[in-house]
Amino acid sequence: MDVKDLASRLPLPGNQRESGPVVAAIKLHGLITPAPASLGRGVINLASFDSVLTRAFGYERLRAVALSINSPGGSPTQSALLADRIRGLADDKRVPVLAFCEDIAASGGYWVACAADEIVAHPTSLVGSIGVVSRGFGLHGLLERFGVERRLYTAGANKARLDPFLPEQEEDVVWLHGMQAELHMMFREWVCSRRGKVLATDQQDLFTGEVWTGRRAVELGLVDRLGTMRGEISKRYPGAEIVTVEQRRPLLARLGLVPAAAALSNRSVPESALAVLEALEHRAAWSRFGL
Repeated sequence: MDVKDLASRLPLPGNQRESGPVVAAIKLHGLITPAPASLGRGVINLASFDSVLTRAFGYERLRAVALSINSPGGSPTQSALLADRIRGLADDKRVPVLAFCEDIAASGGYWVACAADEIVAHPTSLVGSIGVVSRGFGLHGLLERFGVERRLYTAGANKARLDPFLPEQEEDVVWLHGMQAELHMMFREWVCSRRGKVLATDQQDLFTGEVWTGRRAVELGLVDRLGTMRGEISKRYPGAEIVTVEQRRPLLARLGLVPAAAALSNRSVPESALAVLEALEHRAAWSRFGL
C-alpha cells in the first residue's frame, strides 16, 4: 500500500468525510451536574460535552445542529456554561441550532434548550420548571445512632453552612433562600432574553417552577412548535444526513466490561454510601416529574 492509498483511508480532521449536507445531532440525556457519571447513569456537564459540541459544529457541509434534550435539570452553573458554549459555537459558525424536547426539558434542561434558535417539543413532553431547587440529606441523626462523632474545624463563622452532618440552622436556610432567589432571577432573565418576544408573560405561574406539556408550552411561548427531530429536519433540510455525535467512551466501557457493581465493589464503605445517595438524588430528580 502506497502513501497516497494509506492517506485516503485515514479520517479527515474536523469530521469532514461527509459528501452531502449534514445535521449534527447531540443527545443531552441525563442530570446536569459537575459530578462524573456513576452507577451507569448518564450525566451532562461542559467538561464531558465540550469535545462533542466542537465536533458537532465542525462539519464542512453543516446545515444545523440539533440538541436532543431529555433532562430534569441540575446544576445552574453547568446549564449556563453549556448554553454559553452552544451560543458561542453557533455564532462563530453561523449555524442554526434546534432544540428538541423529548420526555422532559425542565429546569436546567430548559435553560440549555433556550440556547437554541428554535425549540420543538412532542405534545407529551414536559417543559419548563423555571425555578431553583436545592436537594440534600441530613445525616446528623444517623451519626448519633451509630455513635460516630464528627469533628469539624473552621476559620470563619459561615464556613460550614448546611453541612449535612450538622443540625440544620435557621439562618443557613435563610441564606440559601436568598441565593436561590438570585439564581432564579438569572434564570428568568436568560429565558426572557432568548424567548421574550414570544413568551406569554401575563401567565402568572410562568416562572414559579411549574411544568407543562409540550402542547401547552407552545401556547405559553416556551417552545415554538410541536414535532419530532427526524420529522422536523427532513422537512426543513431535505436530503440532509442526521449524524449523531456522541461522547467517546473508554474501550472497556464500550465493551460493557466495567459494570456498576464492579465499580462499587472497589470503593470504601463511605464512598459506596455516598454513591448510593448520589443514585437516590438522581432518581429523585426524575421522580419529581413522574418519570
